[in-house]
Amino acid sequence: MNTNIRLTLVESLDTELELSLSRLLISVVEDGASIGFLPPVKHEEAHLYWQNVIQPGTMLWIAKEKDIIVGTIQLQLASKANARHRAEMAKLMVHPEHRRKGIAGLLLSTAEAAAVSEARELIVLDTREGDPSNILYQSRGYIEGGRIPYYVRSANGELHATVIYYKKL
Repeated sequence: MNTNIRLTLVESLDTELELSLSRLLISVVEDGASIGFLPPVKHEEAHLYWQNVIQPGTMLWIAKEKDIIVGTIQLQLASKANARHRAEMAKLMVHPEHRRKGIAGLLLSTAEAAAVSEARELIVLDTREGDPSNILYQSRGYIEGGRIPYYVRSANGELHATVIYYKKL
């Protein structure tokens, strides 16, 4: 694992941070990530997305290497009375040039530890079937709970299934 990676919990976004996160989002989508966007992502679209991330119940971490944002993850705490024991992992992103350094695992571990500290016992997430992220989640103890066919569209218009995972903490 790369020990030069620093993780920070973000509580507010300034213009510089939002711009860096927008560049990260654009890079990972251009590289084929299925995180709710289709290429080409315009800066305005990415900017609007990040403006709405910081809100009650959503925790956002960034991973930096030498003051460059190389990854991010969100933990969304369920707020309904019958769901306060769970959280959803969302938007795990690692810049394509910084993959295979243990950054995704570090982000996942950090979000999982925060979930435990928030008295959450279950984490759920979904990812496109066939993406490398499936291997990551399985290797980290996530269990496949099911698949939904035709759930996401790729840049070429093809429809793909999503795999839903869960992990009991």
